[in-house]
Formats: sequence, C-alpha cells, structure tokens
Amino acid sequence: MSNIHPTAVIEEGAKIGNHVTIGPFVTISSKTTIGDNTVIDAHAIIAGHTTIGEDNHIFSHAVVGSIPQDLKFKGENVELIIGNNNKIREFTLLNPGTEGGGRITRIGNNNLLMGYVHLGHDVIMGDNCILANGATLAGHVVLGNNVVIGGLTPVHQFVNIGDFAMIAGASALSQDIPPYCLAEGNRATLRGLNLTGLRRHLQRDEINALKIAYRELFESGQALQETAELLLQSSTSESVKKLVRFITESKRGIPFIRKNNNG
Repeated sequence: MSNIHPTAVIEEGAKIGNHVTIGPFVTISSKTTIGDNTVIDAHAIIAGHTTIGEDNHIFSHAVVGSIPQDLKFKGENVELIIGNNNKIREFTLLNPGTEGGGRITRIGNNNLLMGYVHLGHDVIMGDNCILANGATLAGHVVLGNNVVIGGLTPVHQFVNIGDFAMIAGASALSQDIPPYCLAEGNRATLRGLNLTGLRRHLQRDEINALKIAYRELFESGQALQETAELLLQSSTSESVKKLVRFITESKRGIPFIRKNNNG
C-alpha cells in the first residue's frame, strides 16, 4: 500500500511500487516506474521515460526526466535511470539521454544531489557522490564513485571525473580530473590528492604509493603521458595503476600547472 495525496496527478500506465509516498500536487508521467519505499515531495515533477529505484527521496519542486536541453532532440525515446537510496533535493533538474549520447542518463546509488543541481543529458554518475548546491553538469559528463563537487561549480560537457576526486566549490572545470585528486580554481587545476577522502577508504601503503606517483606525474616536470606509461609498467599499486590508466585514456586532457625540469 502506497500513500498518495489526492491532489497528485499520476498518468495511466505509471508503475508505483509498495510503500511509496507521493505528496501534494506531484505530477508523474505514464512512462514512470517508481521503486518501493521512495518518497516524492510536494510539487515535484517526474516526466518522460524515467525509472526510479527503491528508497529514494525526491524533494519538493525537483524536475526529474524532462526533455534534454539539446536543440537536436526531436522526441526520440530516451531514458533517465536512477538507482537506490538517492537524495535529490529541492529544485534539482535531471534530464534524460539523447540519441547521440546513448539515450540514457544514469544515476547510481547512495548519491546526494543538493538544491539546484543540474544533470544534463547523457550524464553517467556512479555511487556515493555528493554534488553541493548549484553544481551543474553539462551533457555527457561521466562521474566515478565517491566524487565530491562543491557548490556553484559548472562542469563542461564530455568531462570525465575519476573515483574519489574532489572539485572545490566555485570552480569551473573543463578538463578531466583523475581519480583520487583534488582540483580547484577557474579554470580548475589539480592541487594535490584528495587525502581526506582517501584516508577513509584506502590503506596507508596505497596512499603513500599515490603520493609518490602524483609527484612523479605532476610535479617532476617530465612528460605526463610518458611518465604515466612508465608507472603503469612499474607500479605494483592497484590505485596507482587506476590513476595512470585514467590519464592515458583521457580525451580532454588533465589540468595541472606544468613545472620545468629545472624547477
């Protein structure tokens, strides 16, 4: 049994799970699926072909699944898929995918999207991410797991952000951020490792290996791609290998302040 307010508008065809709470003046489209124990607060709009998992909380005035902000969109069948146990706060805007980007925007599990966050079309987000108030992701952005993005930070389309990366508030990010790293500024550049996050999740020997690798990659003045290839062959640390693989596969480049060999 679900608790649905009598003023909610639920189109025929929508699939509502067990113990779902739907507040006053909520609008839910015919192609929506909502999993068990999810709460949708007053005035939220769930549009389009949207699938929402279990134990999510969508707060007041969020707009979830409205058509992509892409002039090429012509009404194709596209989707927004949201996992479990996410908190989607007030006035967020989440768009589905587009035909040119794979047709799906996908959000994982246990994420917190604070007020006024925007996820553009074809965004892929992992698990346990935190996006602070006013963070805005353009189309085709990819986030790993345990990513933190500070408030009022825009992220350029096609940017890739690795696991455990942290982007400071009021930055502007236009290039890829490798896993485990901290970036800030306008335009954002690497400032070091996200040590606070790493200490919660990695063993000390892995953190020490990452510290050494970071210095060799970004502070030695050596060519980045060549250094990454050497570390990929020589390191025994899985975390370091993950870091350098990200660098070798980056399409938009890594933003860091290059030092000369004499510095």
